[in-house]
Amino acid sequence: MAKKRPQTKGKPQVTSGEIPVVGAREPCPCGSGRRYKACHGREAAHAVTELVQRPFEGLPGEGDWVALRELVPAATVELPLKDELPEGVPSVTLATVLPMAWPALRRDDGSVLLGLQNDTPSGDISRDLADTLQRALTTEPGNPVHARRAPADGPRLQDLIDPDGAFEPVVHSGFEFWVPDSENASGEVAASLERANAAAIPTVKLTGVDSAYWCETPDKNHLRWVMPHPEEKLLDALARLHAAGMSSLGEGTRLVGSFRAHGLTVPVWDLPSEVKAEDVEKPAAEFAERLAAALATDAPLTADERRARGGLTNRQVTLS
Repeated sequence: MAKKRPQTKGKPQVTSGEIPVVGAREPCPCGSGRRYKACHGREAAHAVTELVQRPFEGLPGEGDWVALRELVPAATVELPLKDELPEGVPSVTLATVLPMAWPALRRDDGSVLLGLQNDTPSGDISRDLADTLQRALTTEPGNPVHARRAPADGPRLQDLIDPDGAFEPVVHSGFEFWVPDSENASGEVAASLERANAAAIPTVKLTGVDSAYWCETPDKNHLRWVMPHPEEKLLDALARLHAAGMSSLGEGTRLVGSFRAHGLTVPVWDLPSEVKAEDVEKPAAEFAERLAAALATDAPLTADERRARGGLTNRQVTLS
């Protein structure tokens, strides 16, 4: 005989909008008698695992959010929130990564560090980060914030961050921002900093164009440029320039392909090892003008341009 479901008579019933998130094996708070994962947890799990293609869309500096999430080793940004900070929280700072891969950290002085480069339990990075941020604001100073599954109806970053505020990343050569007094760090903290710094790829943000980052690797340098344009239109424009011999950033440089990350396209150039960030500032600004003209063209691609587009598409890598 099939097992009878536990009777719910006399148990409090709540509406779906009031049902809190609990452990998967715990009884569902709706009073059905079933485990949460087999009841309202099923709907909640579906809602939070559905992939959001552009989680940072609508935030100031969307391209830089993508870059800091996927490309930049060490950087911080002061985050302006819509509401006033709670008493005892002097500032909120976004960081690429935190010690021990913590999602967030409430420092001894009450300030909050929010980690961006973390595995998130759902398909909506924005919702996960917003949940972590809200919990960090009320965490006791001197403690990290641990990962959890965000409520499916919880706020997103777009609900918390001032859309008119500035988003100005500061790229660091290492992770000294982890601790207030890194020069006097000792023991395990100093060793952890040394290991993290040794693995960091030197990176510089260009100042003349948006969301472009120069980085240095042993064999060659690169420019990675997060662009906000629709992917198909951008690839057409890049193909036009490539076929015309106008896609480079100067002698010895070459457009080699692109990344696809969080709904945006990131063209990548190989640069000779002697080419530094300041050397590509002017060529990048000039390329931006050529790209704007190519984006404004609606003419069908020529045979050469179609071949160039095919080559760029074949060398596209999806990061997220």
